[in-house]
Amino acid sequence: MQIIKSLVKTLFFVCPAIAHAQSTYINQGAKDNHFVDRLEIKQQKNTHLNFSTLKPYNRRAIVQQAEFIDSARLGYTDSTGKDKYAEWYDQGFSAVDEYNLNSFLMNNTEWVTGRREGFNSKRPILKTFYKTKPNFLEVKTRDFFLALNPVLQFEGGAETGTTKQSIYRNSRGVMVRGMIARKVGFSSSIVENQERGPSFYQQQVNGFRAVPGVGFYKPFKTTGYDYFDARGSLTFNAAKYIDIQFGYDKNFIGSGYRSLFLSDWGNSYLFLKLNTKIWKINYQNLFMELMPQFRKKGDTLLDRKYAAMHHLSMNVTKWLNVGLFEGVIFGRKNRFDFQYLNPIIFYRHIEGSVGSPDNALAGIDFKANIAHRFQLYGQFLLDEFILSKIKNDGTNWVNKWGIQAGVKYMDAFGIANLDLQFETNRVRPFTYSHGDTIGNYTHYNQPLAHPLGSNFQEFIGIVHFQPRPKWYINAKAIYFIQGLDSAGKNFGGNPFEDYRSRSMETGFTVGGGNKATCFNGWMQVSYELRENIYLDASFQYRTYKTLLAPVKTNSTLITAGIRMNLFRKEYDF
Repeated sequence: MQIIKSLVKTLFFVCPAIAHAQSTYINQGAKDNHFVDRLEIKQQKNTHLNFSTLKPYNRRAIVQQAEFIDSARLGYTDSTGKDKYAEWYDQGFSAVDEYNLNSFLMNNTEWVTGRREGFNSKRPILKTFYKTKPNFLEVKTRDFFLALNPVLQFEGGAETGTTKQSIYRNSRGVMVRGMIARKVGFSSSIVENQERGPSFYQQQVNGFRAVPGVGFYKPFKTTGYDYFDARGSLTFNAAKYIDIQFGYDKNFIGSGYRSLFLSDWGNSYLFLKLNTKIWKINYQNLFMELMPQFRKKGDTLLDRKYAAMHHLSMNVTKWLNVGLFEGVIFGRKNRFDFQYLNPIIFYRHIEGSVGSPDNALAGIDFKANIAHRFQLYGQFLLDEFILSKIKNDGTNWVNKWGIQAGVKYMDAFGIANLDLQFETNRVRPFTYSHGDTIGNYTHYNQPLAHPLGSNFQEFIGIVHFQPRPKWYINAKAIYFIQGLDSAGKNFGGNPFEDYRSRSMETGFTVGGGNKATCFNGWMQVSYELRENIYLDASFQYRTYKTLLAPVKTNSTLITAGIRMNLFRKEYDF
């Protein structure tokens, strides 16, 4: 990874001299993400928004498109006199959409060029703090922008069912973002957490030796966990169409709730990202430093492994986007393999030229916006593929693939701001695993893609409803089956296991082994007390059983709390 760090230093000092305006990225879990979904689907033919497969979103790019649509409502026309964005408000621009658009622009004020009505607070604190509604401290001059905000969350509740105990989460921190001379962007956040989650969450932490989404932790009051979530990055342009980001954070590739390519469910990692967007094409290179599976014993330096990923997407039409993905996980005794710095797509040849020791994956994804109401999307992942085996032996272990299919429905059944989503994911046994414990598709004892790993079928239903501008009702139902290892036999559900430990060559089906079934239902009602300050109340019910332990384990959670500038955490596994 030293070569990547050296490259970043060179780019950092050379590129800003020729850089164009640079932007930071929208935070994980921000309410803006769902609003961007609505912008894209209801607009349907905005090809700039159709690149939203890659997350997090670039603030500058999304604000530009939001302002275009806002201008349409004020009579914006193109050179022919035609209202370029009439489709959006012809479909019904509600009072809630108006509130959300204004809130979106207000939270990305550094890129707003048009209206700013309602952005300023009526009574700033000490005439210095909260001059604008979203930001505790905001500085905006010709060559410098800074937004600094506190992060707080206090939540408590109870778990009943098989286990009875109190649960809580306390989070405190700070986040900052800014720009220097509109050429260099920076962002950073650090949040300290003390948490005691439900019993199945504790089992997850103890089993993987990592807090989901974070990683490193220390025990807190016997059954709780104390951990930091720290992230940060620098961004700048190498050329007019090429953005560069170097940091410690997460990335997501896909249009669904889950991703079979790369998700933001696990721990953050060090990365260098190059994103090229020109004409109808968006091409992303991602180089990552990861950690193989480990069991920490005292203070010791952990090993490293590395990953390189490419995603090439193209707007085939104004409403259809198709993408190609490839990735490779490799380890060289804590050394980066320079071959994988090749920025041109198709790693398979390189992986073969170095002796085929690494874990290479490939995939295709798509999304189609239809009738200003629907979006169809999907992914198909190949980890290993032998056509003859698929034709003649569909249960052979080498048939390692995953598939995702989903649909989003905006303003469902004619009800404004009632948005529905349905998704299913199916991943064959042994997908993401490798012939050693380095090359598997994992990082810091957690999967890099789907949190279940492999050998599962999952169904997800999601409801987003905003009946009034400050009220949010979110519900989710997840049902899955998964095949677990049994009697010391590897049935391909655990990507950390060496696939050479399998006991047979064929007979592997999804859910085979110790079959587990789970239903997880969740509902939350939130009220936005002030910009980015929420009062939350939630209810969750989860039931889980396995073939070898057929008695159901039930958990019922009731929680309430307040959060500020922090996304809600969900126990969605």
